[in-house]
Amino acid sequence: MISPTLPAELKAALDGKLQGFSRSDAAQRSQKISTTYRAGGGSGTIKSEADALAYALARMPATYAAVAASLNALTDIAPNLAPETLLDVGAGPGTASWAAAEAFPSLQDFTLLDANVTLSRLALELARDSSRLAECRYLPGDAGGNLMEVSPADLVVASYVIGELSETEQRALAGAMWAKARHALVVIEPGTPAGYARILALRQQLIAAGAYVAAPCPHEKPCPLTPPDWCHFSQRLPRSQAHRQIKGAEVPFEDERFIYVALTRTPPAARAARVLAPPDIGKAEIAARLCTQGDIELAKVPRRDKTAYARARRWRWGDAVVAES
Repeated sequence: MISPTLPAELKAALDGKLQGFSRSDAAQRSQKISTTYRAGGGSGTIKSEADALAYALARMPATYAAVAASLNALTDIAPNLAPETLLDVGAGPGTASWAAAEAFPSLQDFTLLDANVTLSRLALELARDSSRLAECRYLPGDAGGNLMEVSPADLVVASYVIGELSETEQRALAGAMWAKARHALVVIEPGTPAGYARILALRQQLIAAGAYVAAPCPHEKPCPLTPPDWCHFSQRLPRSQAHRQIKGAEVPFEDERFIYVALTRTPPAARAARVLAPPDIGKAEIAARLCTQGDIELAKVPRRDKTAYARARRWRWGDAVVAES
């Protein structure tokens, strides 16, 4: 399991970039970029080195935390997965590649793909300070149009990218990414109803193409949740002083809401239930909403069963667990 916080090498590289960089200017740029992203404008507004750095300072910590949590879920279900090559689709400043390098010591070859030249330049500058990513390749071009020219990789990751595409483009990209994934594909999106819908559509499409779901679902059946409910998770991460200044926030932590799917070429050896919400810890029992191989269930663990109760107290939202009867 890897930490949700940025690796020391990445923190140091970002801190080095901060020398002489105006926090107030970064905050203004970050707000403008965030507004464009929420409106579906993608990374087109990131046009200068200052824009790219402001974006990285504001979004890399939360994006890294979400990718780290998703990769942890994959390794929890598929502990023998040892990819040697990575393809990071829509890589931006390289956040997912840094997380994958931490999650998989076996990785030796990193290929990053993104159309934004400014972000790619920043990614390569940050990667120079990494003992693992220094020799990574960054290929220019959009995720859809250029992906077919890229070599297959053991692991393909796409974080916060499919929401920038039309539904037709999303389906094409999903198929192309799966075709390039030798062993596993992990796709992460914002934990909103819209992000969940995109992941659900991609999940359905690729199951039909032969994929197996490693996480978060313990099955390949249709999602049992019904609107207005939707599947998503939350990862808490600390905010540095610079992060708080750029965000205009006083709270020393941030909760990133995200949804993901981890797909594999071979069926997982075993799959546990998934905790769908923070468990309710009461005086008499712990109640937790679980997604199981059968349906959505409310697991209740009585306090009198001390062993099971102690185990259930460690359950957290998003965990894969063995339900107690």
